[in-house]
Amino acid sequence: MQSVTQPKDLGIYLKSRRAQLDPEALGFHTGRRRTPGLRREEVAHLACISATWYTWLEQGRGGMPSAEVLERICKALRLSGREREHVYHLALGRAPGVQYSAAGTVTQRLQRVLDGMPLSPAMVRNATWDVLAWNKPATVVLTDYAALPAQDRNIMRRVFLNPTVRTAQTDWHGLARFLVAAFRADATRAGASAEIQPLVEELSTASPEFASLWQSNDIGAMEEGTKVLLHGTVGRLSLEYSSFTVEGQPDLTVVVYNPSDAVDEEKIRTLL
Repeated sequence: MQSVTQPKDLGIYLKSRRAQLDPEALGFHTGRRRTPGLRREEVAHLACISATWYTWLEQGRGGMPSAEVLERICKALRLSGREREHVYHLALGRAPGVQYSAAGTVTQRLQRVLDGMPLSPAMVRNATWDVLAWNKPATVVLTDYAALPAQDRNIMRRVFLNPTVRTAQTDWHGLARFLVAAFRADATRAGASAEIQPLVEELSTASPEFASLWQSNDIGAMEEGTKVLLHGTVGRLSLEYSSFTVEGQPDLTVVVYNPSDAVDEEKIRTLL
């Protein structure tokens, strides 16, 4: 079991975060103050805890708080996700429970990472497996996502409800089983189990095959492997794939497909 940091380390960090807050923005009187930021009793008020106990906590003599109380302190101090995680490690020696936060857009820098791979189809998907970004090779090898309505860019909908996607697979049944297991694991890891429920219900109604696979409760991971497609223009196309979680955004995963050999590379050049 991971050891918990000394209480004084937590206290020092909480004090530093308290000093960064603007009392006026949080509705407190901003008269004469000896130090910047919130007072201890103001943090305690926001967190609904004893001011005396919070003072002891900052002084390293109050004992470690429970996860419930720690969560209230993190909210009172307006901590970011990364700061919250740091506080949990200081106080409890572990990461906090996952809180799902959907990413609205993909940054321009991340898009440039995709565009910097001229022969490797690449995409960014979220925890509900909606494709949010892609590069030119993905457009010609996989599908022209820009031409699809946003709701049709979902990987699970395409695999189970699109006949064209199904006929392009050399082993659709094996792929379907693998993807359902990985989809469930991704959503759980990102804390998005509730968010995927409408999609699960939709697919279960529209596809008996999905319903059966979902009820099996298998768990998998789409880390790396080989994908073989029957492309309508260049025929059989073998791609090695790897997936990566975006640092600081556990909702987002980058998937990169590299041509398996020189022949496959040349086929992608032809499509481009």
